[in-house]
Amino acid sequence: MEIEMCQIKQALNGSERALELIIVNVEEGIFNLSLRMLGRMEDAEDAKQDILIKVITNLSSYKGDSLFSTWVYRIAVNHLLNVKDKQFTGQPLSFEIFGSDIDRYVITSADSTDSVEKNILSEELKMSCTNVLLQCLTPLDRLIFILGTMFRVESSIGGEITGLSADNFRQRLSRCKKVMSHFLSEYCEHGGGKKCKCMNRVHYALKQQRIDLALPYSSSLVPETISNTKTAMENIDAATALYSSLLKHSSKRQAKDFLLKIIKTDDFSITK
Repeated sequence: MEIEMCQIKQALNGSERALELIIVNVEEGIFNLSLRMLGRMEDAEDAKQDILIKVITNLSSYKGDSLFSTWVYRIAVNHLLNVKDKQFTGQPLSFEIFGSDIDRYVITSADSTDSVEKNILSEELKMSCTNVLLQCLTPLDRLIFILGTMFRVESSIGGEITGLSADNFRQRLSRCKKVMSHFLSEYCEHGGGKKCKCMNRVHYALKQQRIDLALPYSSSLVPETISNTKTAMENIDAATALYSSLLKHSSKRQAKDFLLKIIKTDDFSITK
């Protein structure tokens, strides 16, 4: 559901209900974009909160020249491209490094993980791994891949969000897909690869603390039936279809109540 201009005007005129509607409308999209860009739940929560504050404080600058969601994602993009990567600082990832890690891993007989628990943990590992794999792309390419493959935005909208032409966005997306597809088709079972299977890697991932028994990803999924709100873009090849099929996540922090409380303070106001 797109936010209408009248609802924005109502929010600027002090309507708490209209402001709440705006926050609820954009919160999960911002969180999922932040999570895919940054890779960690905690960092995504922080980024979501910061971006929502920027959206609210700049609400009066929205003139209706583009879709409201496009305007919101531009704010999110500008913020996320400037966030310092906390997880991989000093240890930048690449497809070569990730591939070498998989090649070095040897299955051992020491895996005593319960079979039921292992099934759950293998799904957790898939979610964690797909997030980490995205970090092998440059920030801008990662953003383009996320928007085009996971959010399924049209190239014209993707160009608006990223400041690229539609053709440039489409070309860069195509290159990113090819790079990602090549890696997945060689390594990942979900992309047709033979070298890495989530079930076989659970014990190693637990030992290396790459997944958590608290299940930070799987426990925060939004059902697919209520998350499929984006329009389809180009056909996605079999390997990178892994990303288009991933469920979206639900933020654990309730931004609405938090932000409404801040907005009511004396030193905070929506710019009018």
